[in-house]
Formats: sequence, structure tokens, C-alpha cells
Amino acid sequence: MKRILVGIKRVVDFSVRVRAKPDGSGIVTDGVKMSANPFDEIALEEALRMRERGAADEVVVIGIGPPECQQQLRNALAMGADRAIHVQAEGIVEPAVVARVFLKLIETEQPFAVILGKQAIDDDNGQTGQMLAALWDRPQATFASSIKLEGDKAVVAREVDAGIETLEVDLPAVFTTDLRLNEPRYVKLPDIMKAKKKPLSTLTMAQLSIDSAPRMQLLRFEPPAQRQKGIRVKDVAELVAALRARGLFQ
Repeated sequence: MKRILVGIKRVVDFSVRVRAKPDGSGIVTDGVKMSANPFDEIALEEALRMRERGAADEVVVIGIGPPECQQQLRNALAMGADRAIHVQAEGIVEPAVVARVFLKLIETEQPFAVILGKQAIDDDNGQTGQMLAALWDRPQATFASSIKLEGDKAVVAREVDAGIETLEVDLPAVFTTDLRLNEPRYVKLPDIMKAKKKPLSTLTMAQLSIDSAPRMQLLRFEPPAQRQKGIRVKDVAELVAALRARGLFQ
């Protein structure tokens, strides 16, 4: 069976203004709207389109985190994924741990493609896809704005500073998605009802023989410094004088 694995991460919704806890130990999540990482929704949409074109038989979504992650996995099933796997984990799960989890699941699922968002909007690490490709010893095509499957190869376009770079990689491979790849579909109520009957299995880190202990220690969370109020100048001479007064202009 031709199978695609897709990662789904639970994050604070992109429309919510993130606030640090008063003691600096983390961010406030109580009563805050949580959603799937937007880049992961793009990855899922691309996998679903591949299946609809006949390039894949099954799309499996994978979420790593607390029990609440199942809400986002159910939403992914409502979008059209065939089944979901929830790997239970508490606290912050570092990219290297996520990559090892996917590697374990690859051994049993045998996908021809793993599609991940290029980064998560909560930590912005952008490392998981690259680490997974290294551990799996398979090609990677990151920040993809176009993916075309051609037999046992994939042609990927990715935006770089100099323009559009086109890569050809052998399958199986790891892909990470950029914003311009597609626009995820809306979930309809009948699909939400159908998703409740789709299989969602649960695993633990111990079952996968993975040590999830963090390698990094987060010391403190702080909000960005408040921007100073701007001033309006009448002409260039006043602008130059204001910059010189602030030591920004000689």
C-alpha cells in the first residue's frame, strides 16, 4: 500500500495574542484557543491531493503530545485523513525526539513520503524534517512550494533568496511545506461526524522505546520589549536632527 505520513502539532491558534506567564515559566494556555499548526494543515492538504490524484492509497496523521492533541487529530481525520496515531507525551517535545518517533513509525508503516510543516508557529525551530531525513537516511526537500510526483521520484520547487530552486529527489523522501504550496480545505459538519468513526490509535514513548527527556533547558519566557511611540516630523531637516539626537546619525 502506498502510504503518506503527515505530522500534526497542537499549538496556540495563530489569531491569539500569546502571553507569557507572570513568573516567566512558560506561556498562558488556560482558556486559550488551540489549533493545528498552520504549516501542518498545508502538509495534510498536499497529502490528500496526492491521494485524490491516485498517487497514494492512505494518509496517516501523527500527533505527539497530551490527550488534548486528539482534538486536532480528529479535525485532520475530518479533513480527509484515513487514520490517526497519537503518541502520548507531556511537556515540550524537542525536534530530535519528534524525528525519532517518526522514524519508529516509519519502520512499521513503510510510507513512500513523510510530509511535515516547515516549522511550528510556537517554537519556530524548523528542524524536525531535516533531522528525520538524516536519521532515515533518505532525501529531503524542504520549504516546498510545489511537489510533483513522477514515478519513483519527486520534483520539488522551493523558494530561495535568488528565486525558485527545483530539486529532484528519489522516493521515499521527507518533504516540508511552505505557505505557497496550497490552501487547506474547510472541514464540513458531515465530515466531522464521519471522523468520529475513523481509527485513532494511541501509543506511548515507552512502547516505542524512545527517551523523551529534554536535552535543552528553557530558563525563562519573556514578552518582546514594547515599541517606543513614534514621532512625526515636518521635513527632512527635522528628521535628520531627531536621528542625530538619538545617536543614530552622524
